[in-house]
Amino acid sequence: MISSMTGYGRGEVTEKRITALADLRSVNNRFLEVTARLPRTLSMRENDVKELVRTKFSRGKVNLAVTITRENDTETPLKINPAAAKAYAKLLNSLRRAAKIQGRVTLDHLMKFPEVLEIDVFDKSDEEEWSVARKAITAALSDADEMRRQEGRELMKDLISRIVRLEAIVDDIERIATTLVPLERERLEERLKQLLSDTKVIDARRLELEIALFADKLDVTEECVRFRCHTKFFQDALAGEESAGRRLNFLIQEMNREVNTIGSKAGSAEIVHLVVAMKEELEKVREQLQNIE
Repeated sequence: MISSMTGYGRGEVTEKRITALADLRSVNNRFLEVTARLPRTLSMRENDVKELVRTKFSRGKVNLAVTITRENDTETPLKINPAAAKAYAKLLNSLRRAAKIQGRVTLDHLMKFPEVLEIDVFDKSDEEEWSVARKAITAALSDADEMRRQEGRELMKDLISRIVRLEAIVDDIERIATTLVPLERERLEERLKQLLSDTKVIDARRLELEIALFADKLDVTEECVRFRCHTKFFQDALAGEESAGRRLNFLIQEMNREVNTIGSKAGSAEIVHLVVAMKEELEKVREQLQNIE
């Protein structure tokens, strides 16, 4: 079953007085691009977050925001880096004396340097928060995946209806093409009669050869057969379990190639009009495919 690349998911989990909220949005993109906004305590978990996203997404631009809140907890995952604090205090005092600035170095000055407060990536609080955040992200991914699948089902209905219409147009083109050769034969014989007063000088073998060559130029059977093969593979890919966006884009290019060939062989204005209708329908299909994963 195909999936859309556009979706939204939300997950909220509360455990051990920790609440994790995950908001996920995805839009079209040729490749998978993940942007994660994480709280400072989970800044080292960005790669883990991306691996989670890859379990549900193969293409698309994914934006994920995670927030963590603790209820009535006096503990903090941050700790003071005394060495950094002393070094910055010494540096600021040296700068103050060099610039001959009156005043003292205060705590506000030191807090402007992020290294003064650091996170222990192996701290217990990190593991607890990541455990809750992971569940929230997983819930958001499942929520978004369901939305993408629902939209994918609607896209699939639309695409199948357009493929059925294209196949019907191909049937009409093939039917019209089979009537062209007899008509052209009669037209050619009539023109020869008008040009030659004595019809006995007409070389029957040469006439048949010319008609055979002309019929070969008008024959679109091969293109129609290939087009139907592409539509069959297209519908099989739509019904498959794997992501089929790239395969569907390739098949629609091949369909367009066959339609161009049919157009170049068109021997009547009626076929030309049908070819134009097919190209318009294929363009609509191509636009829909831009949203399929």
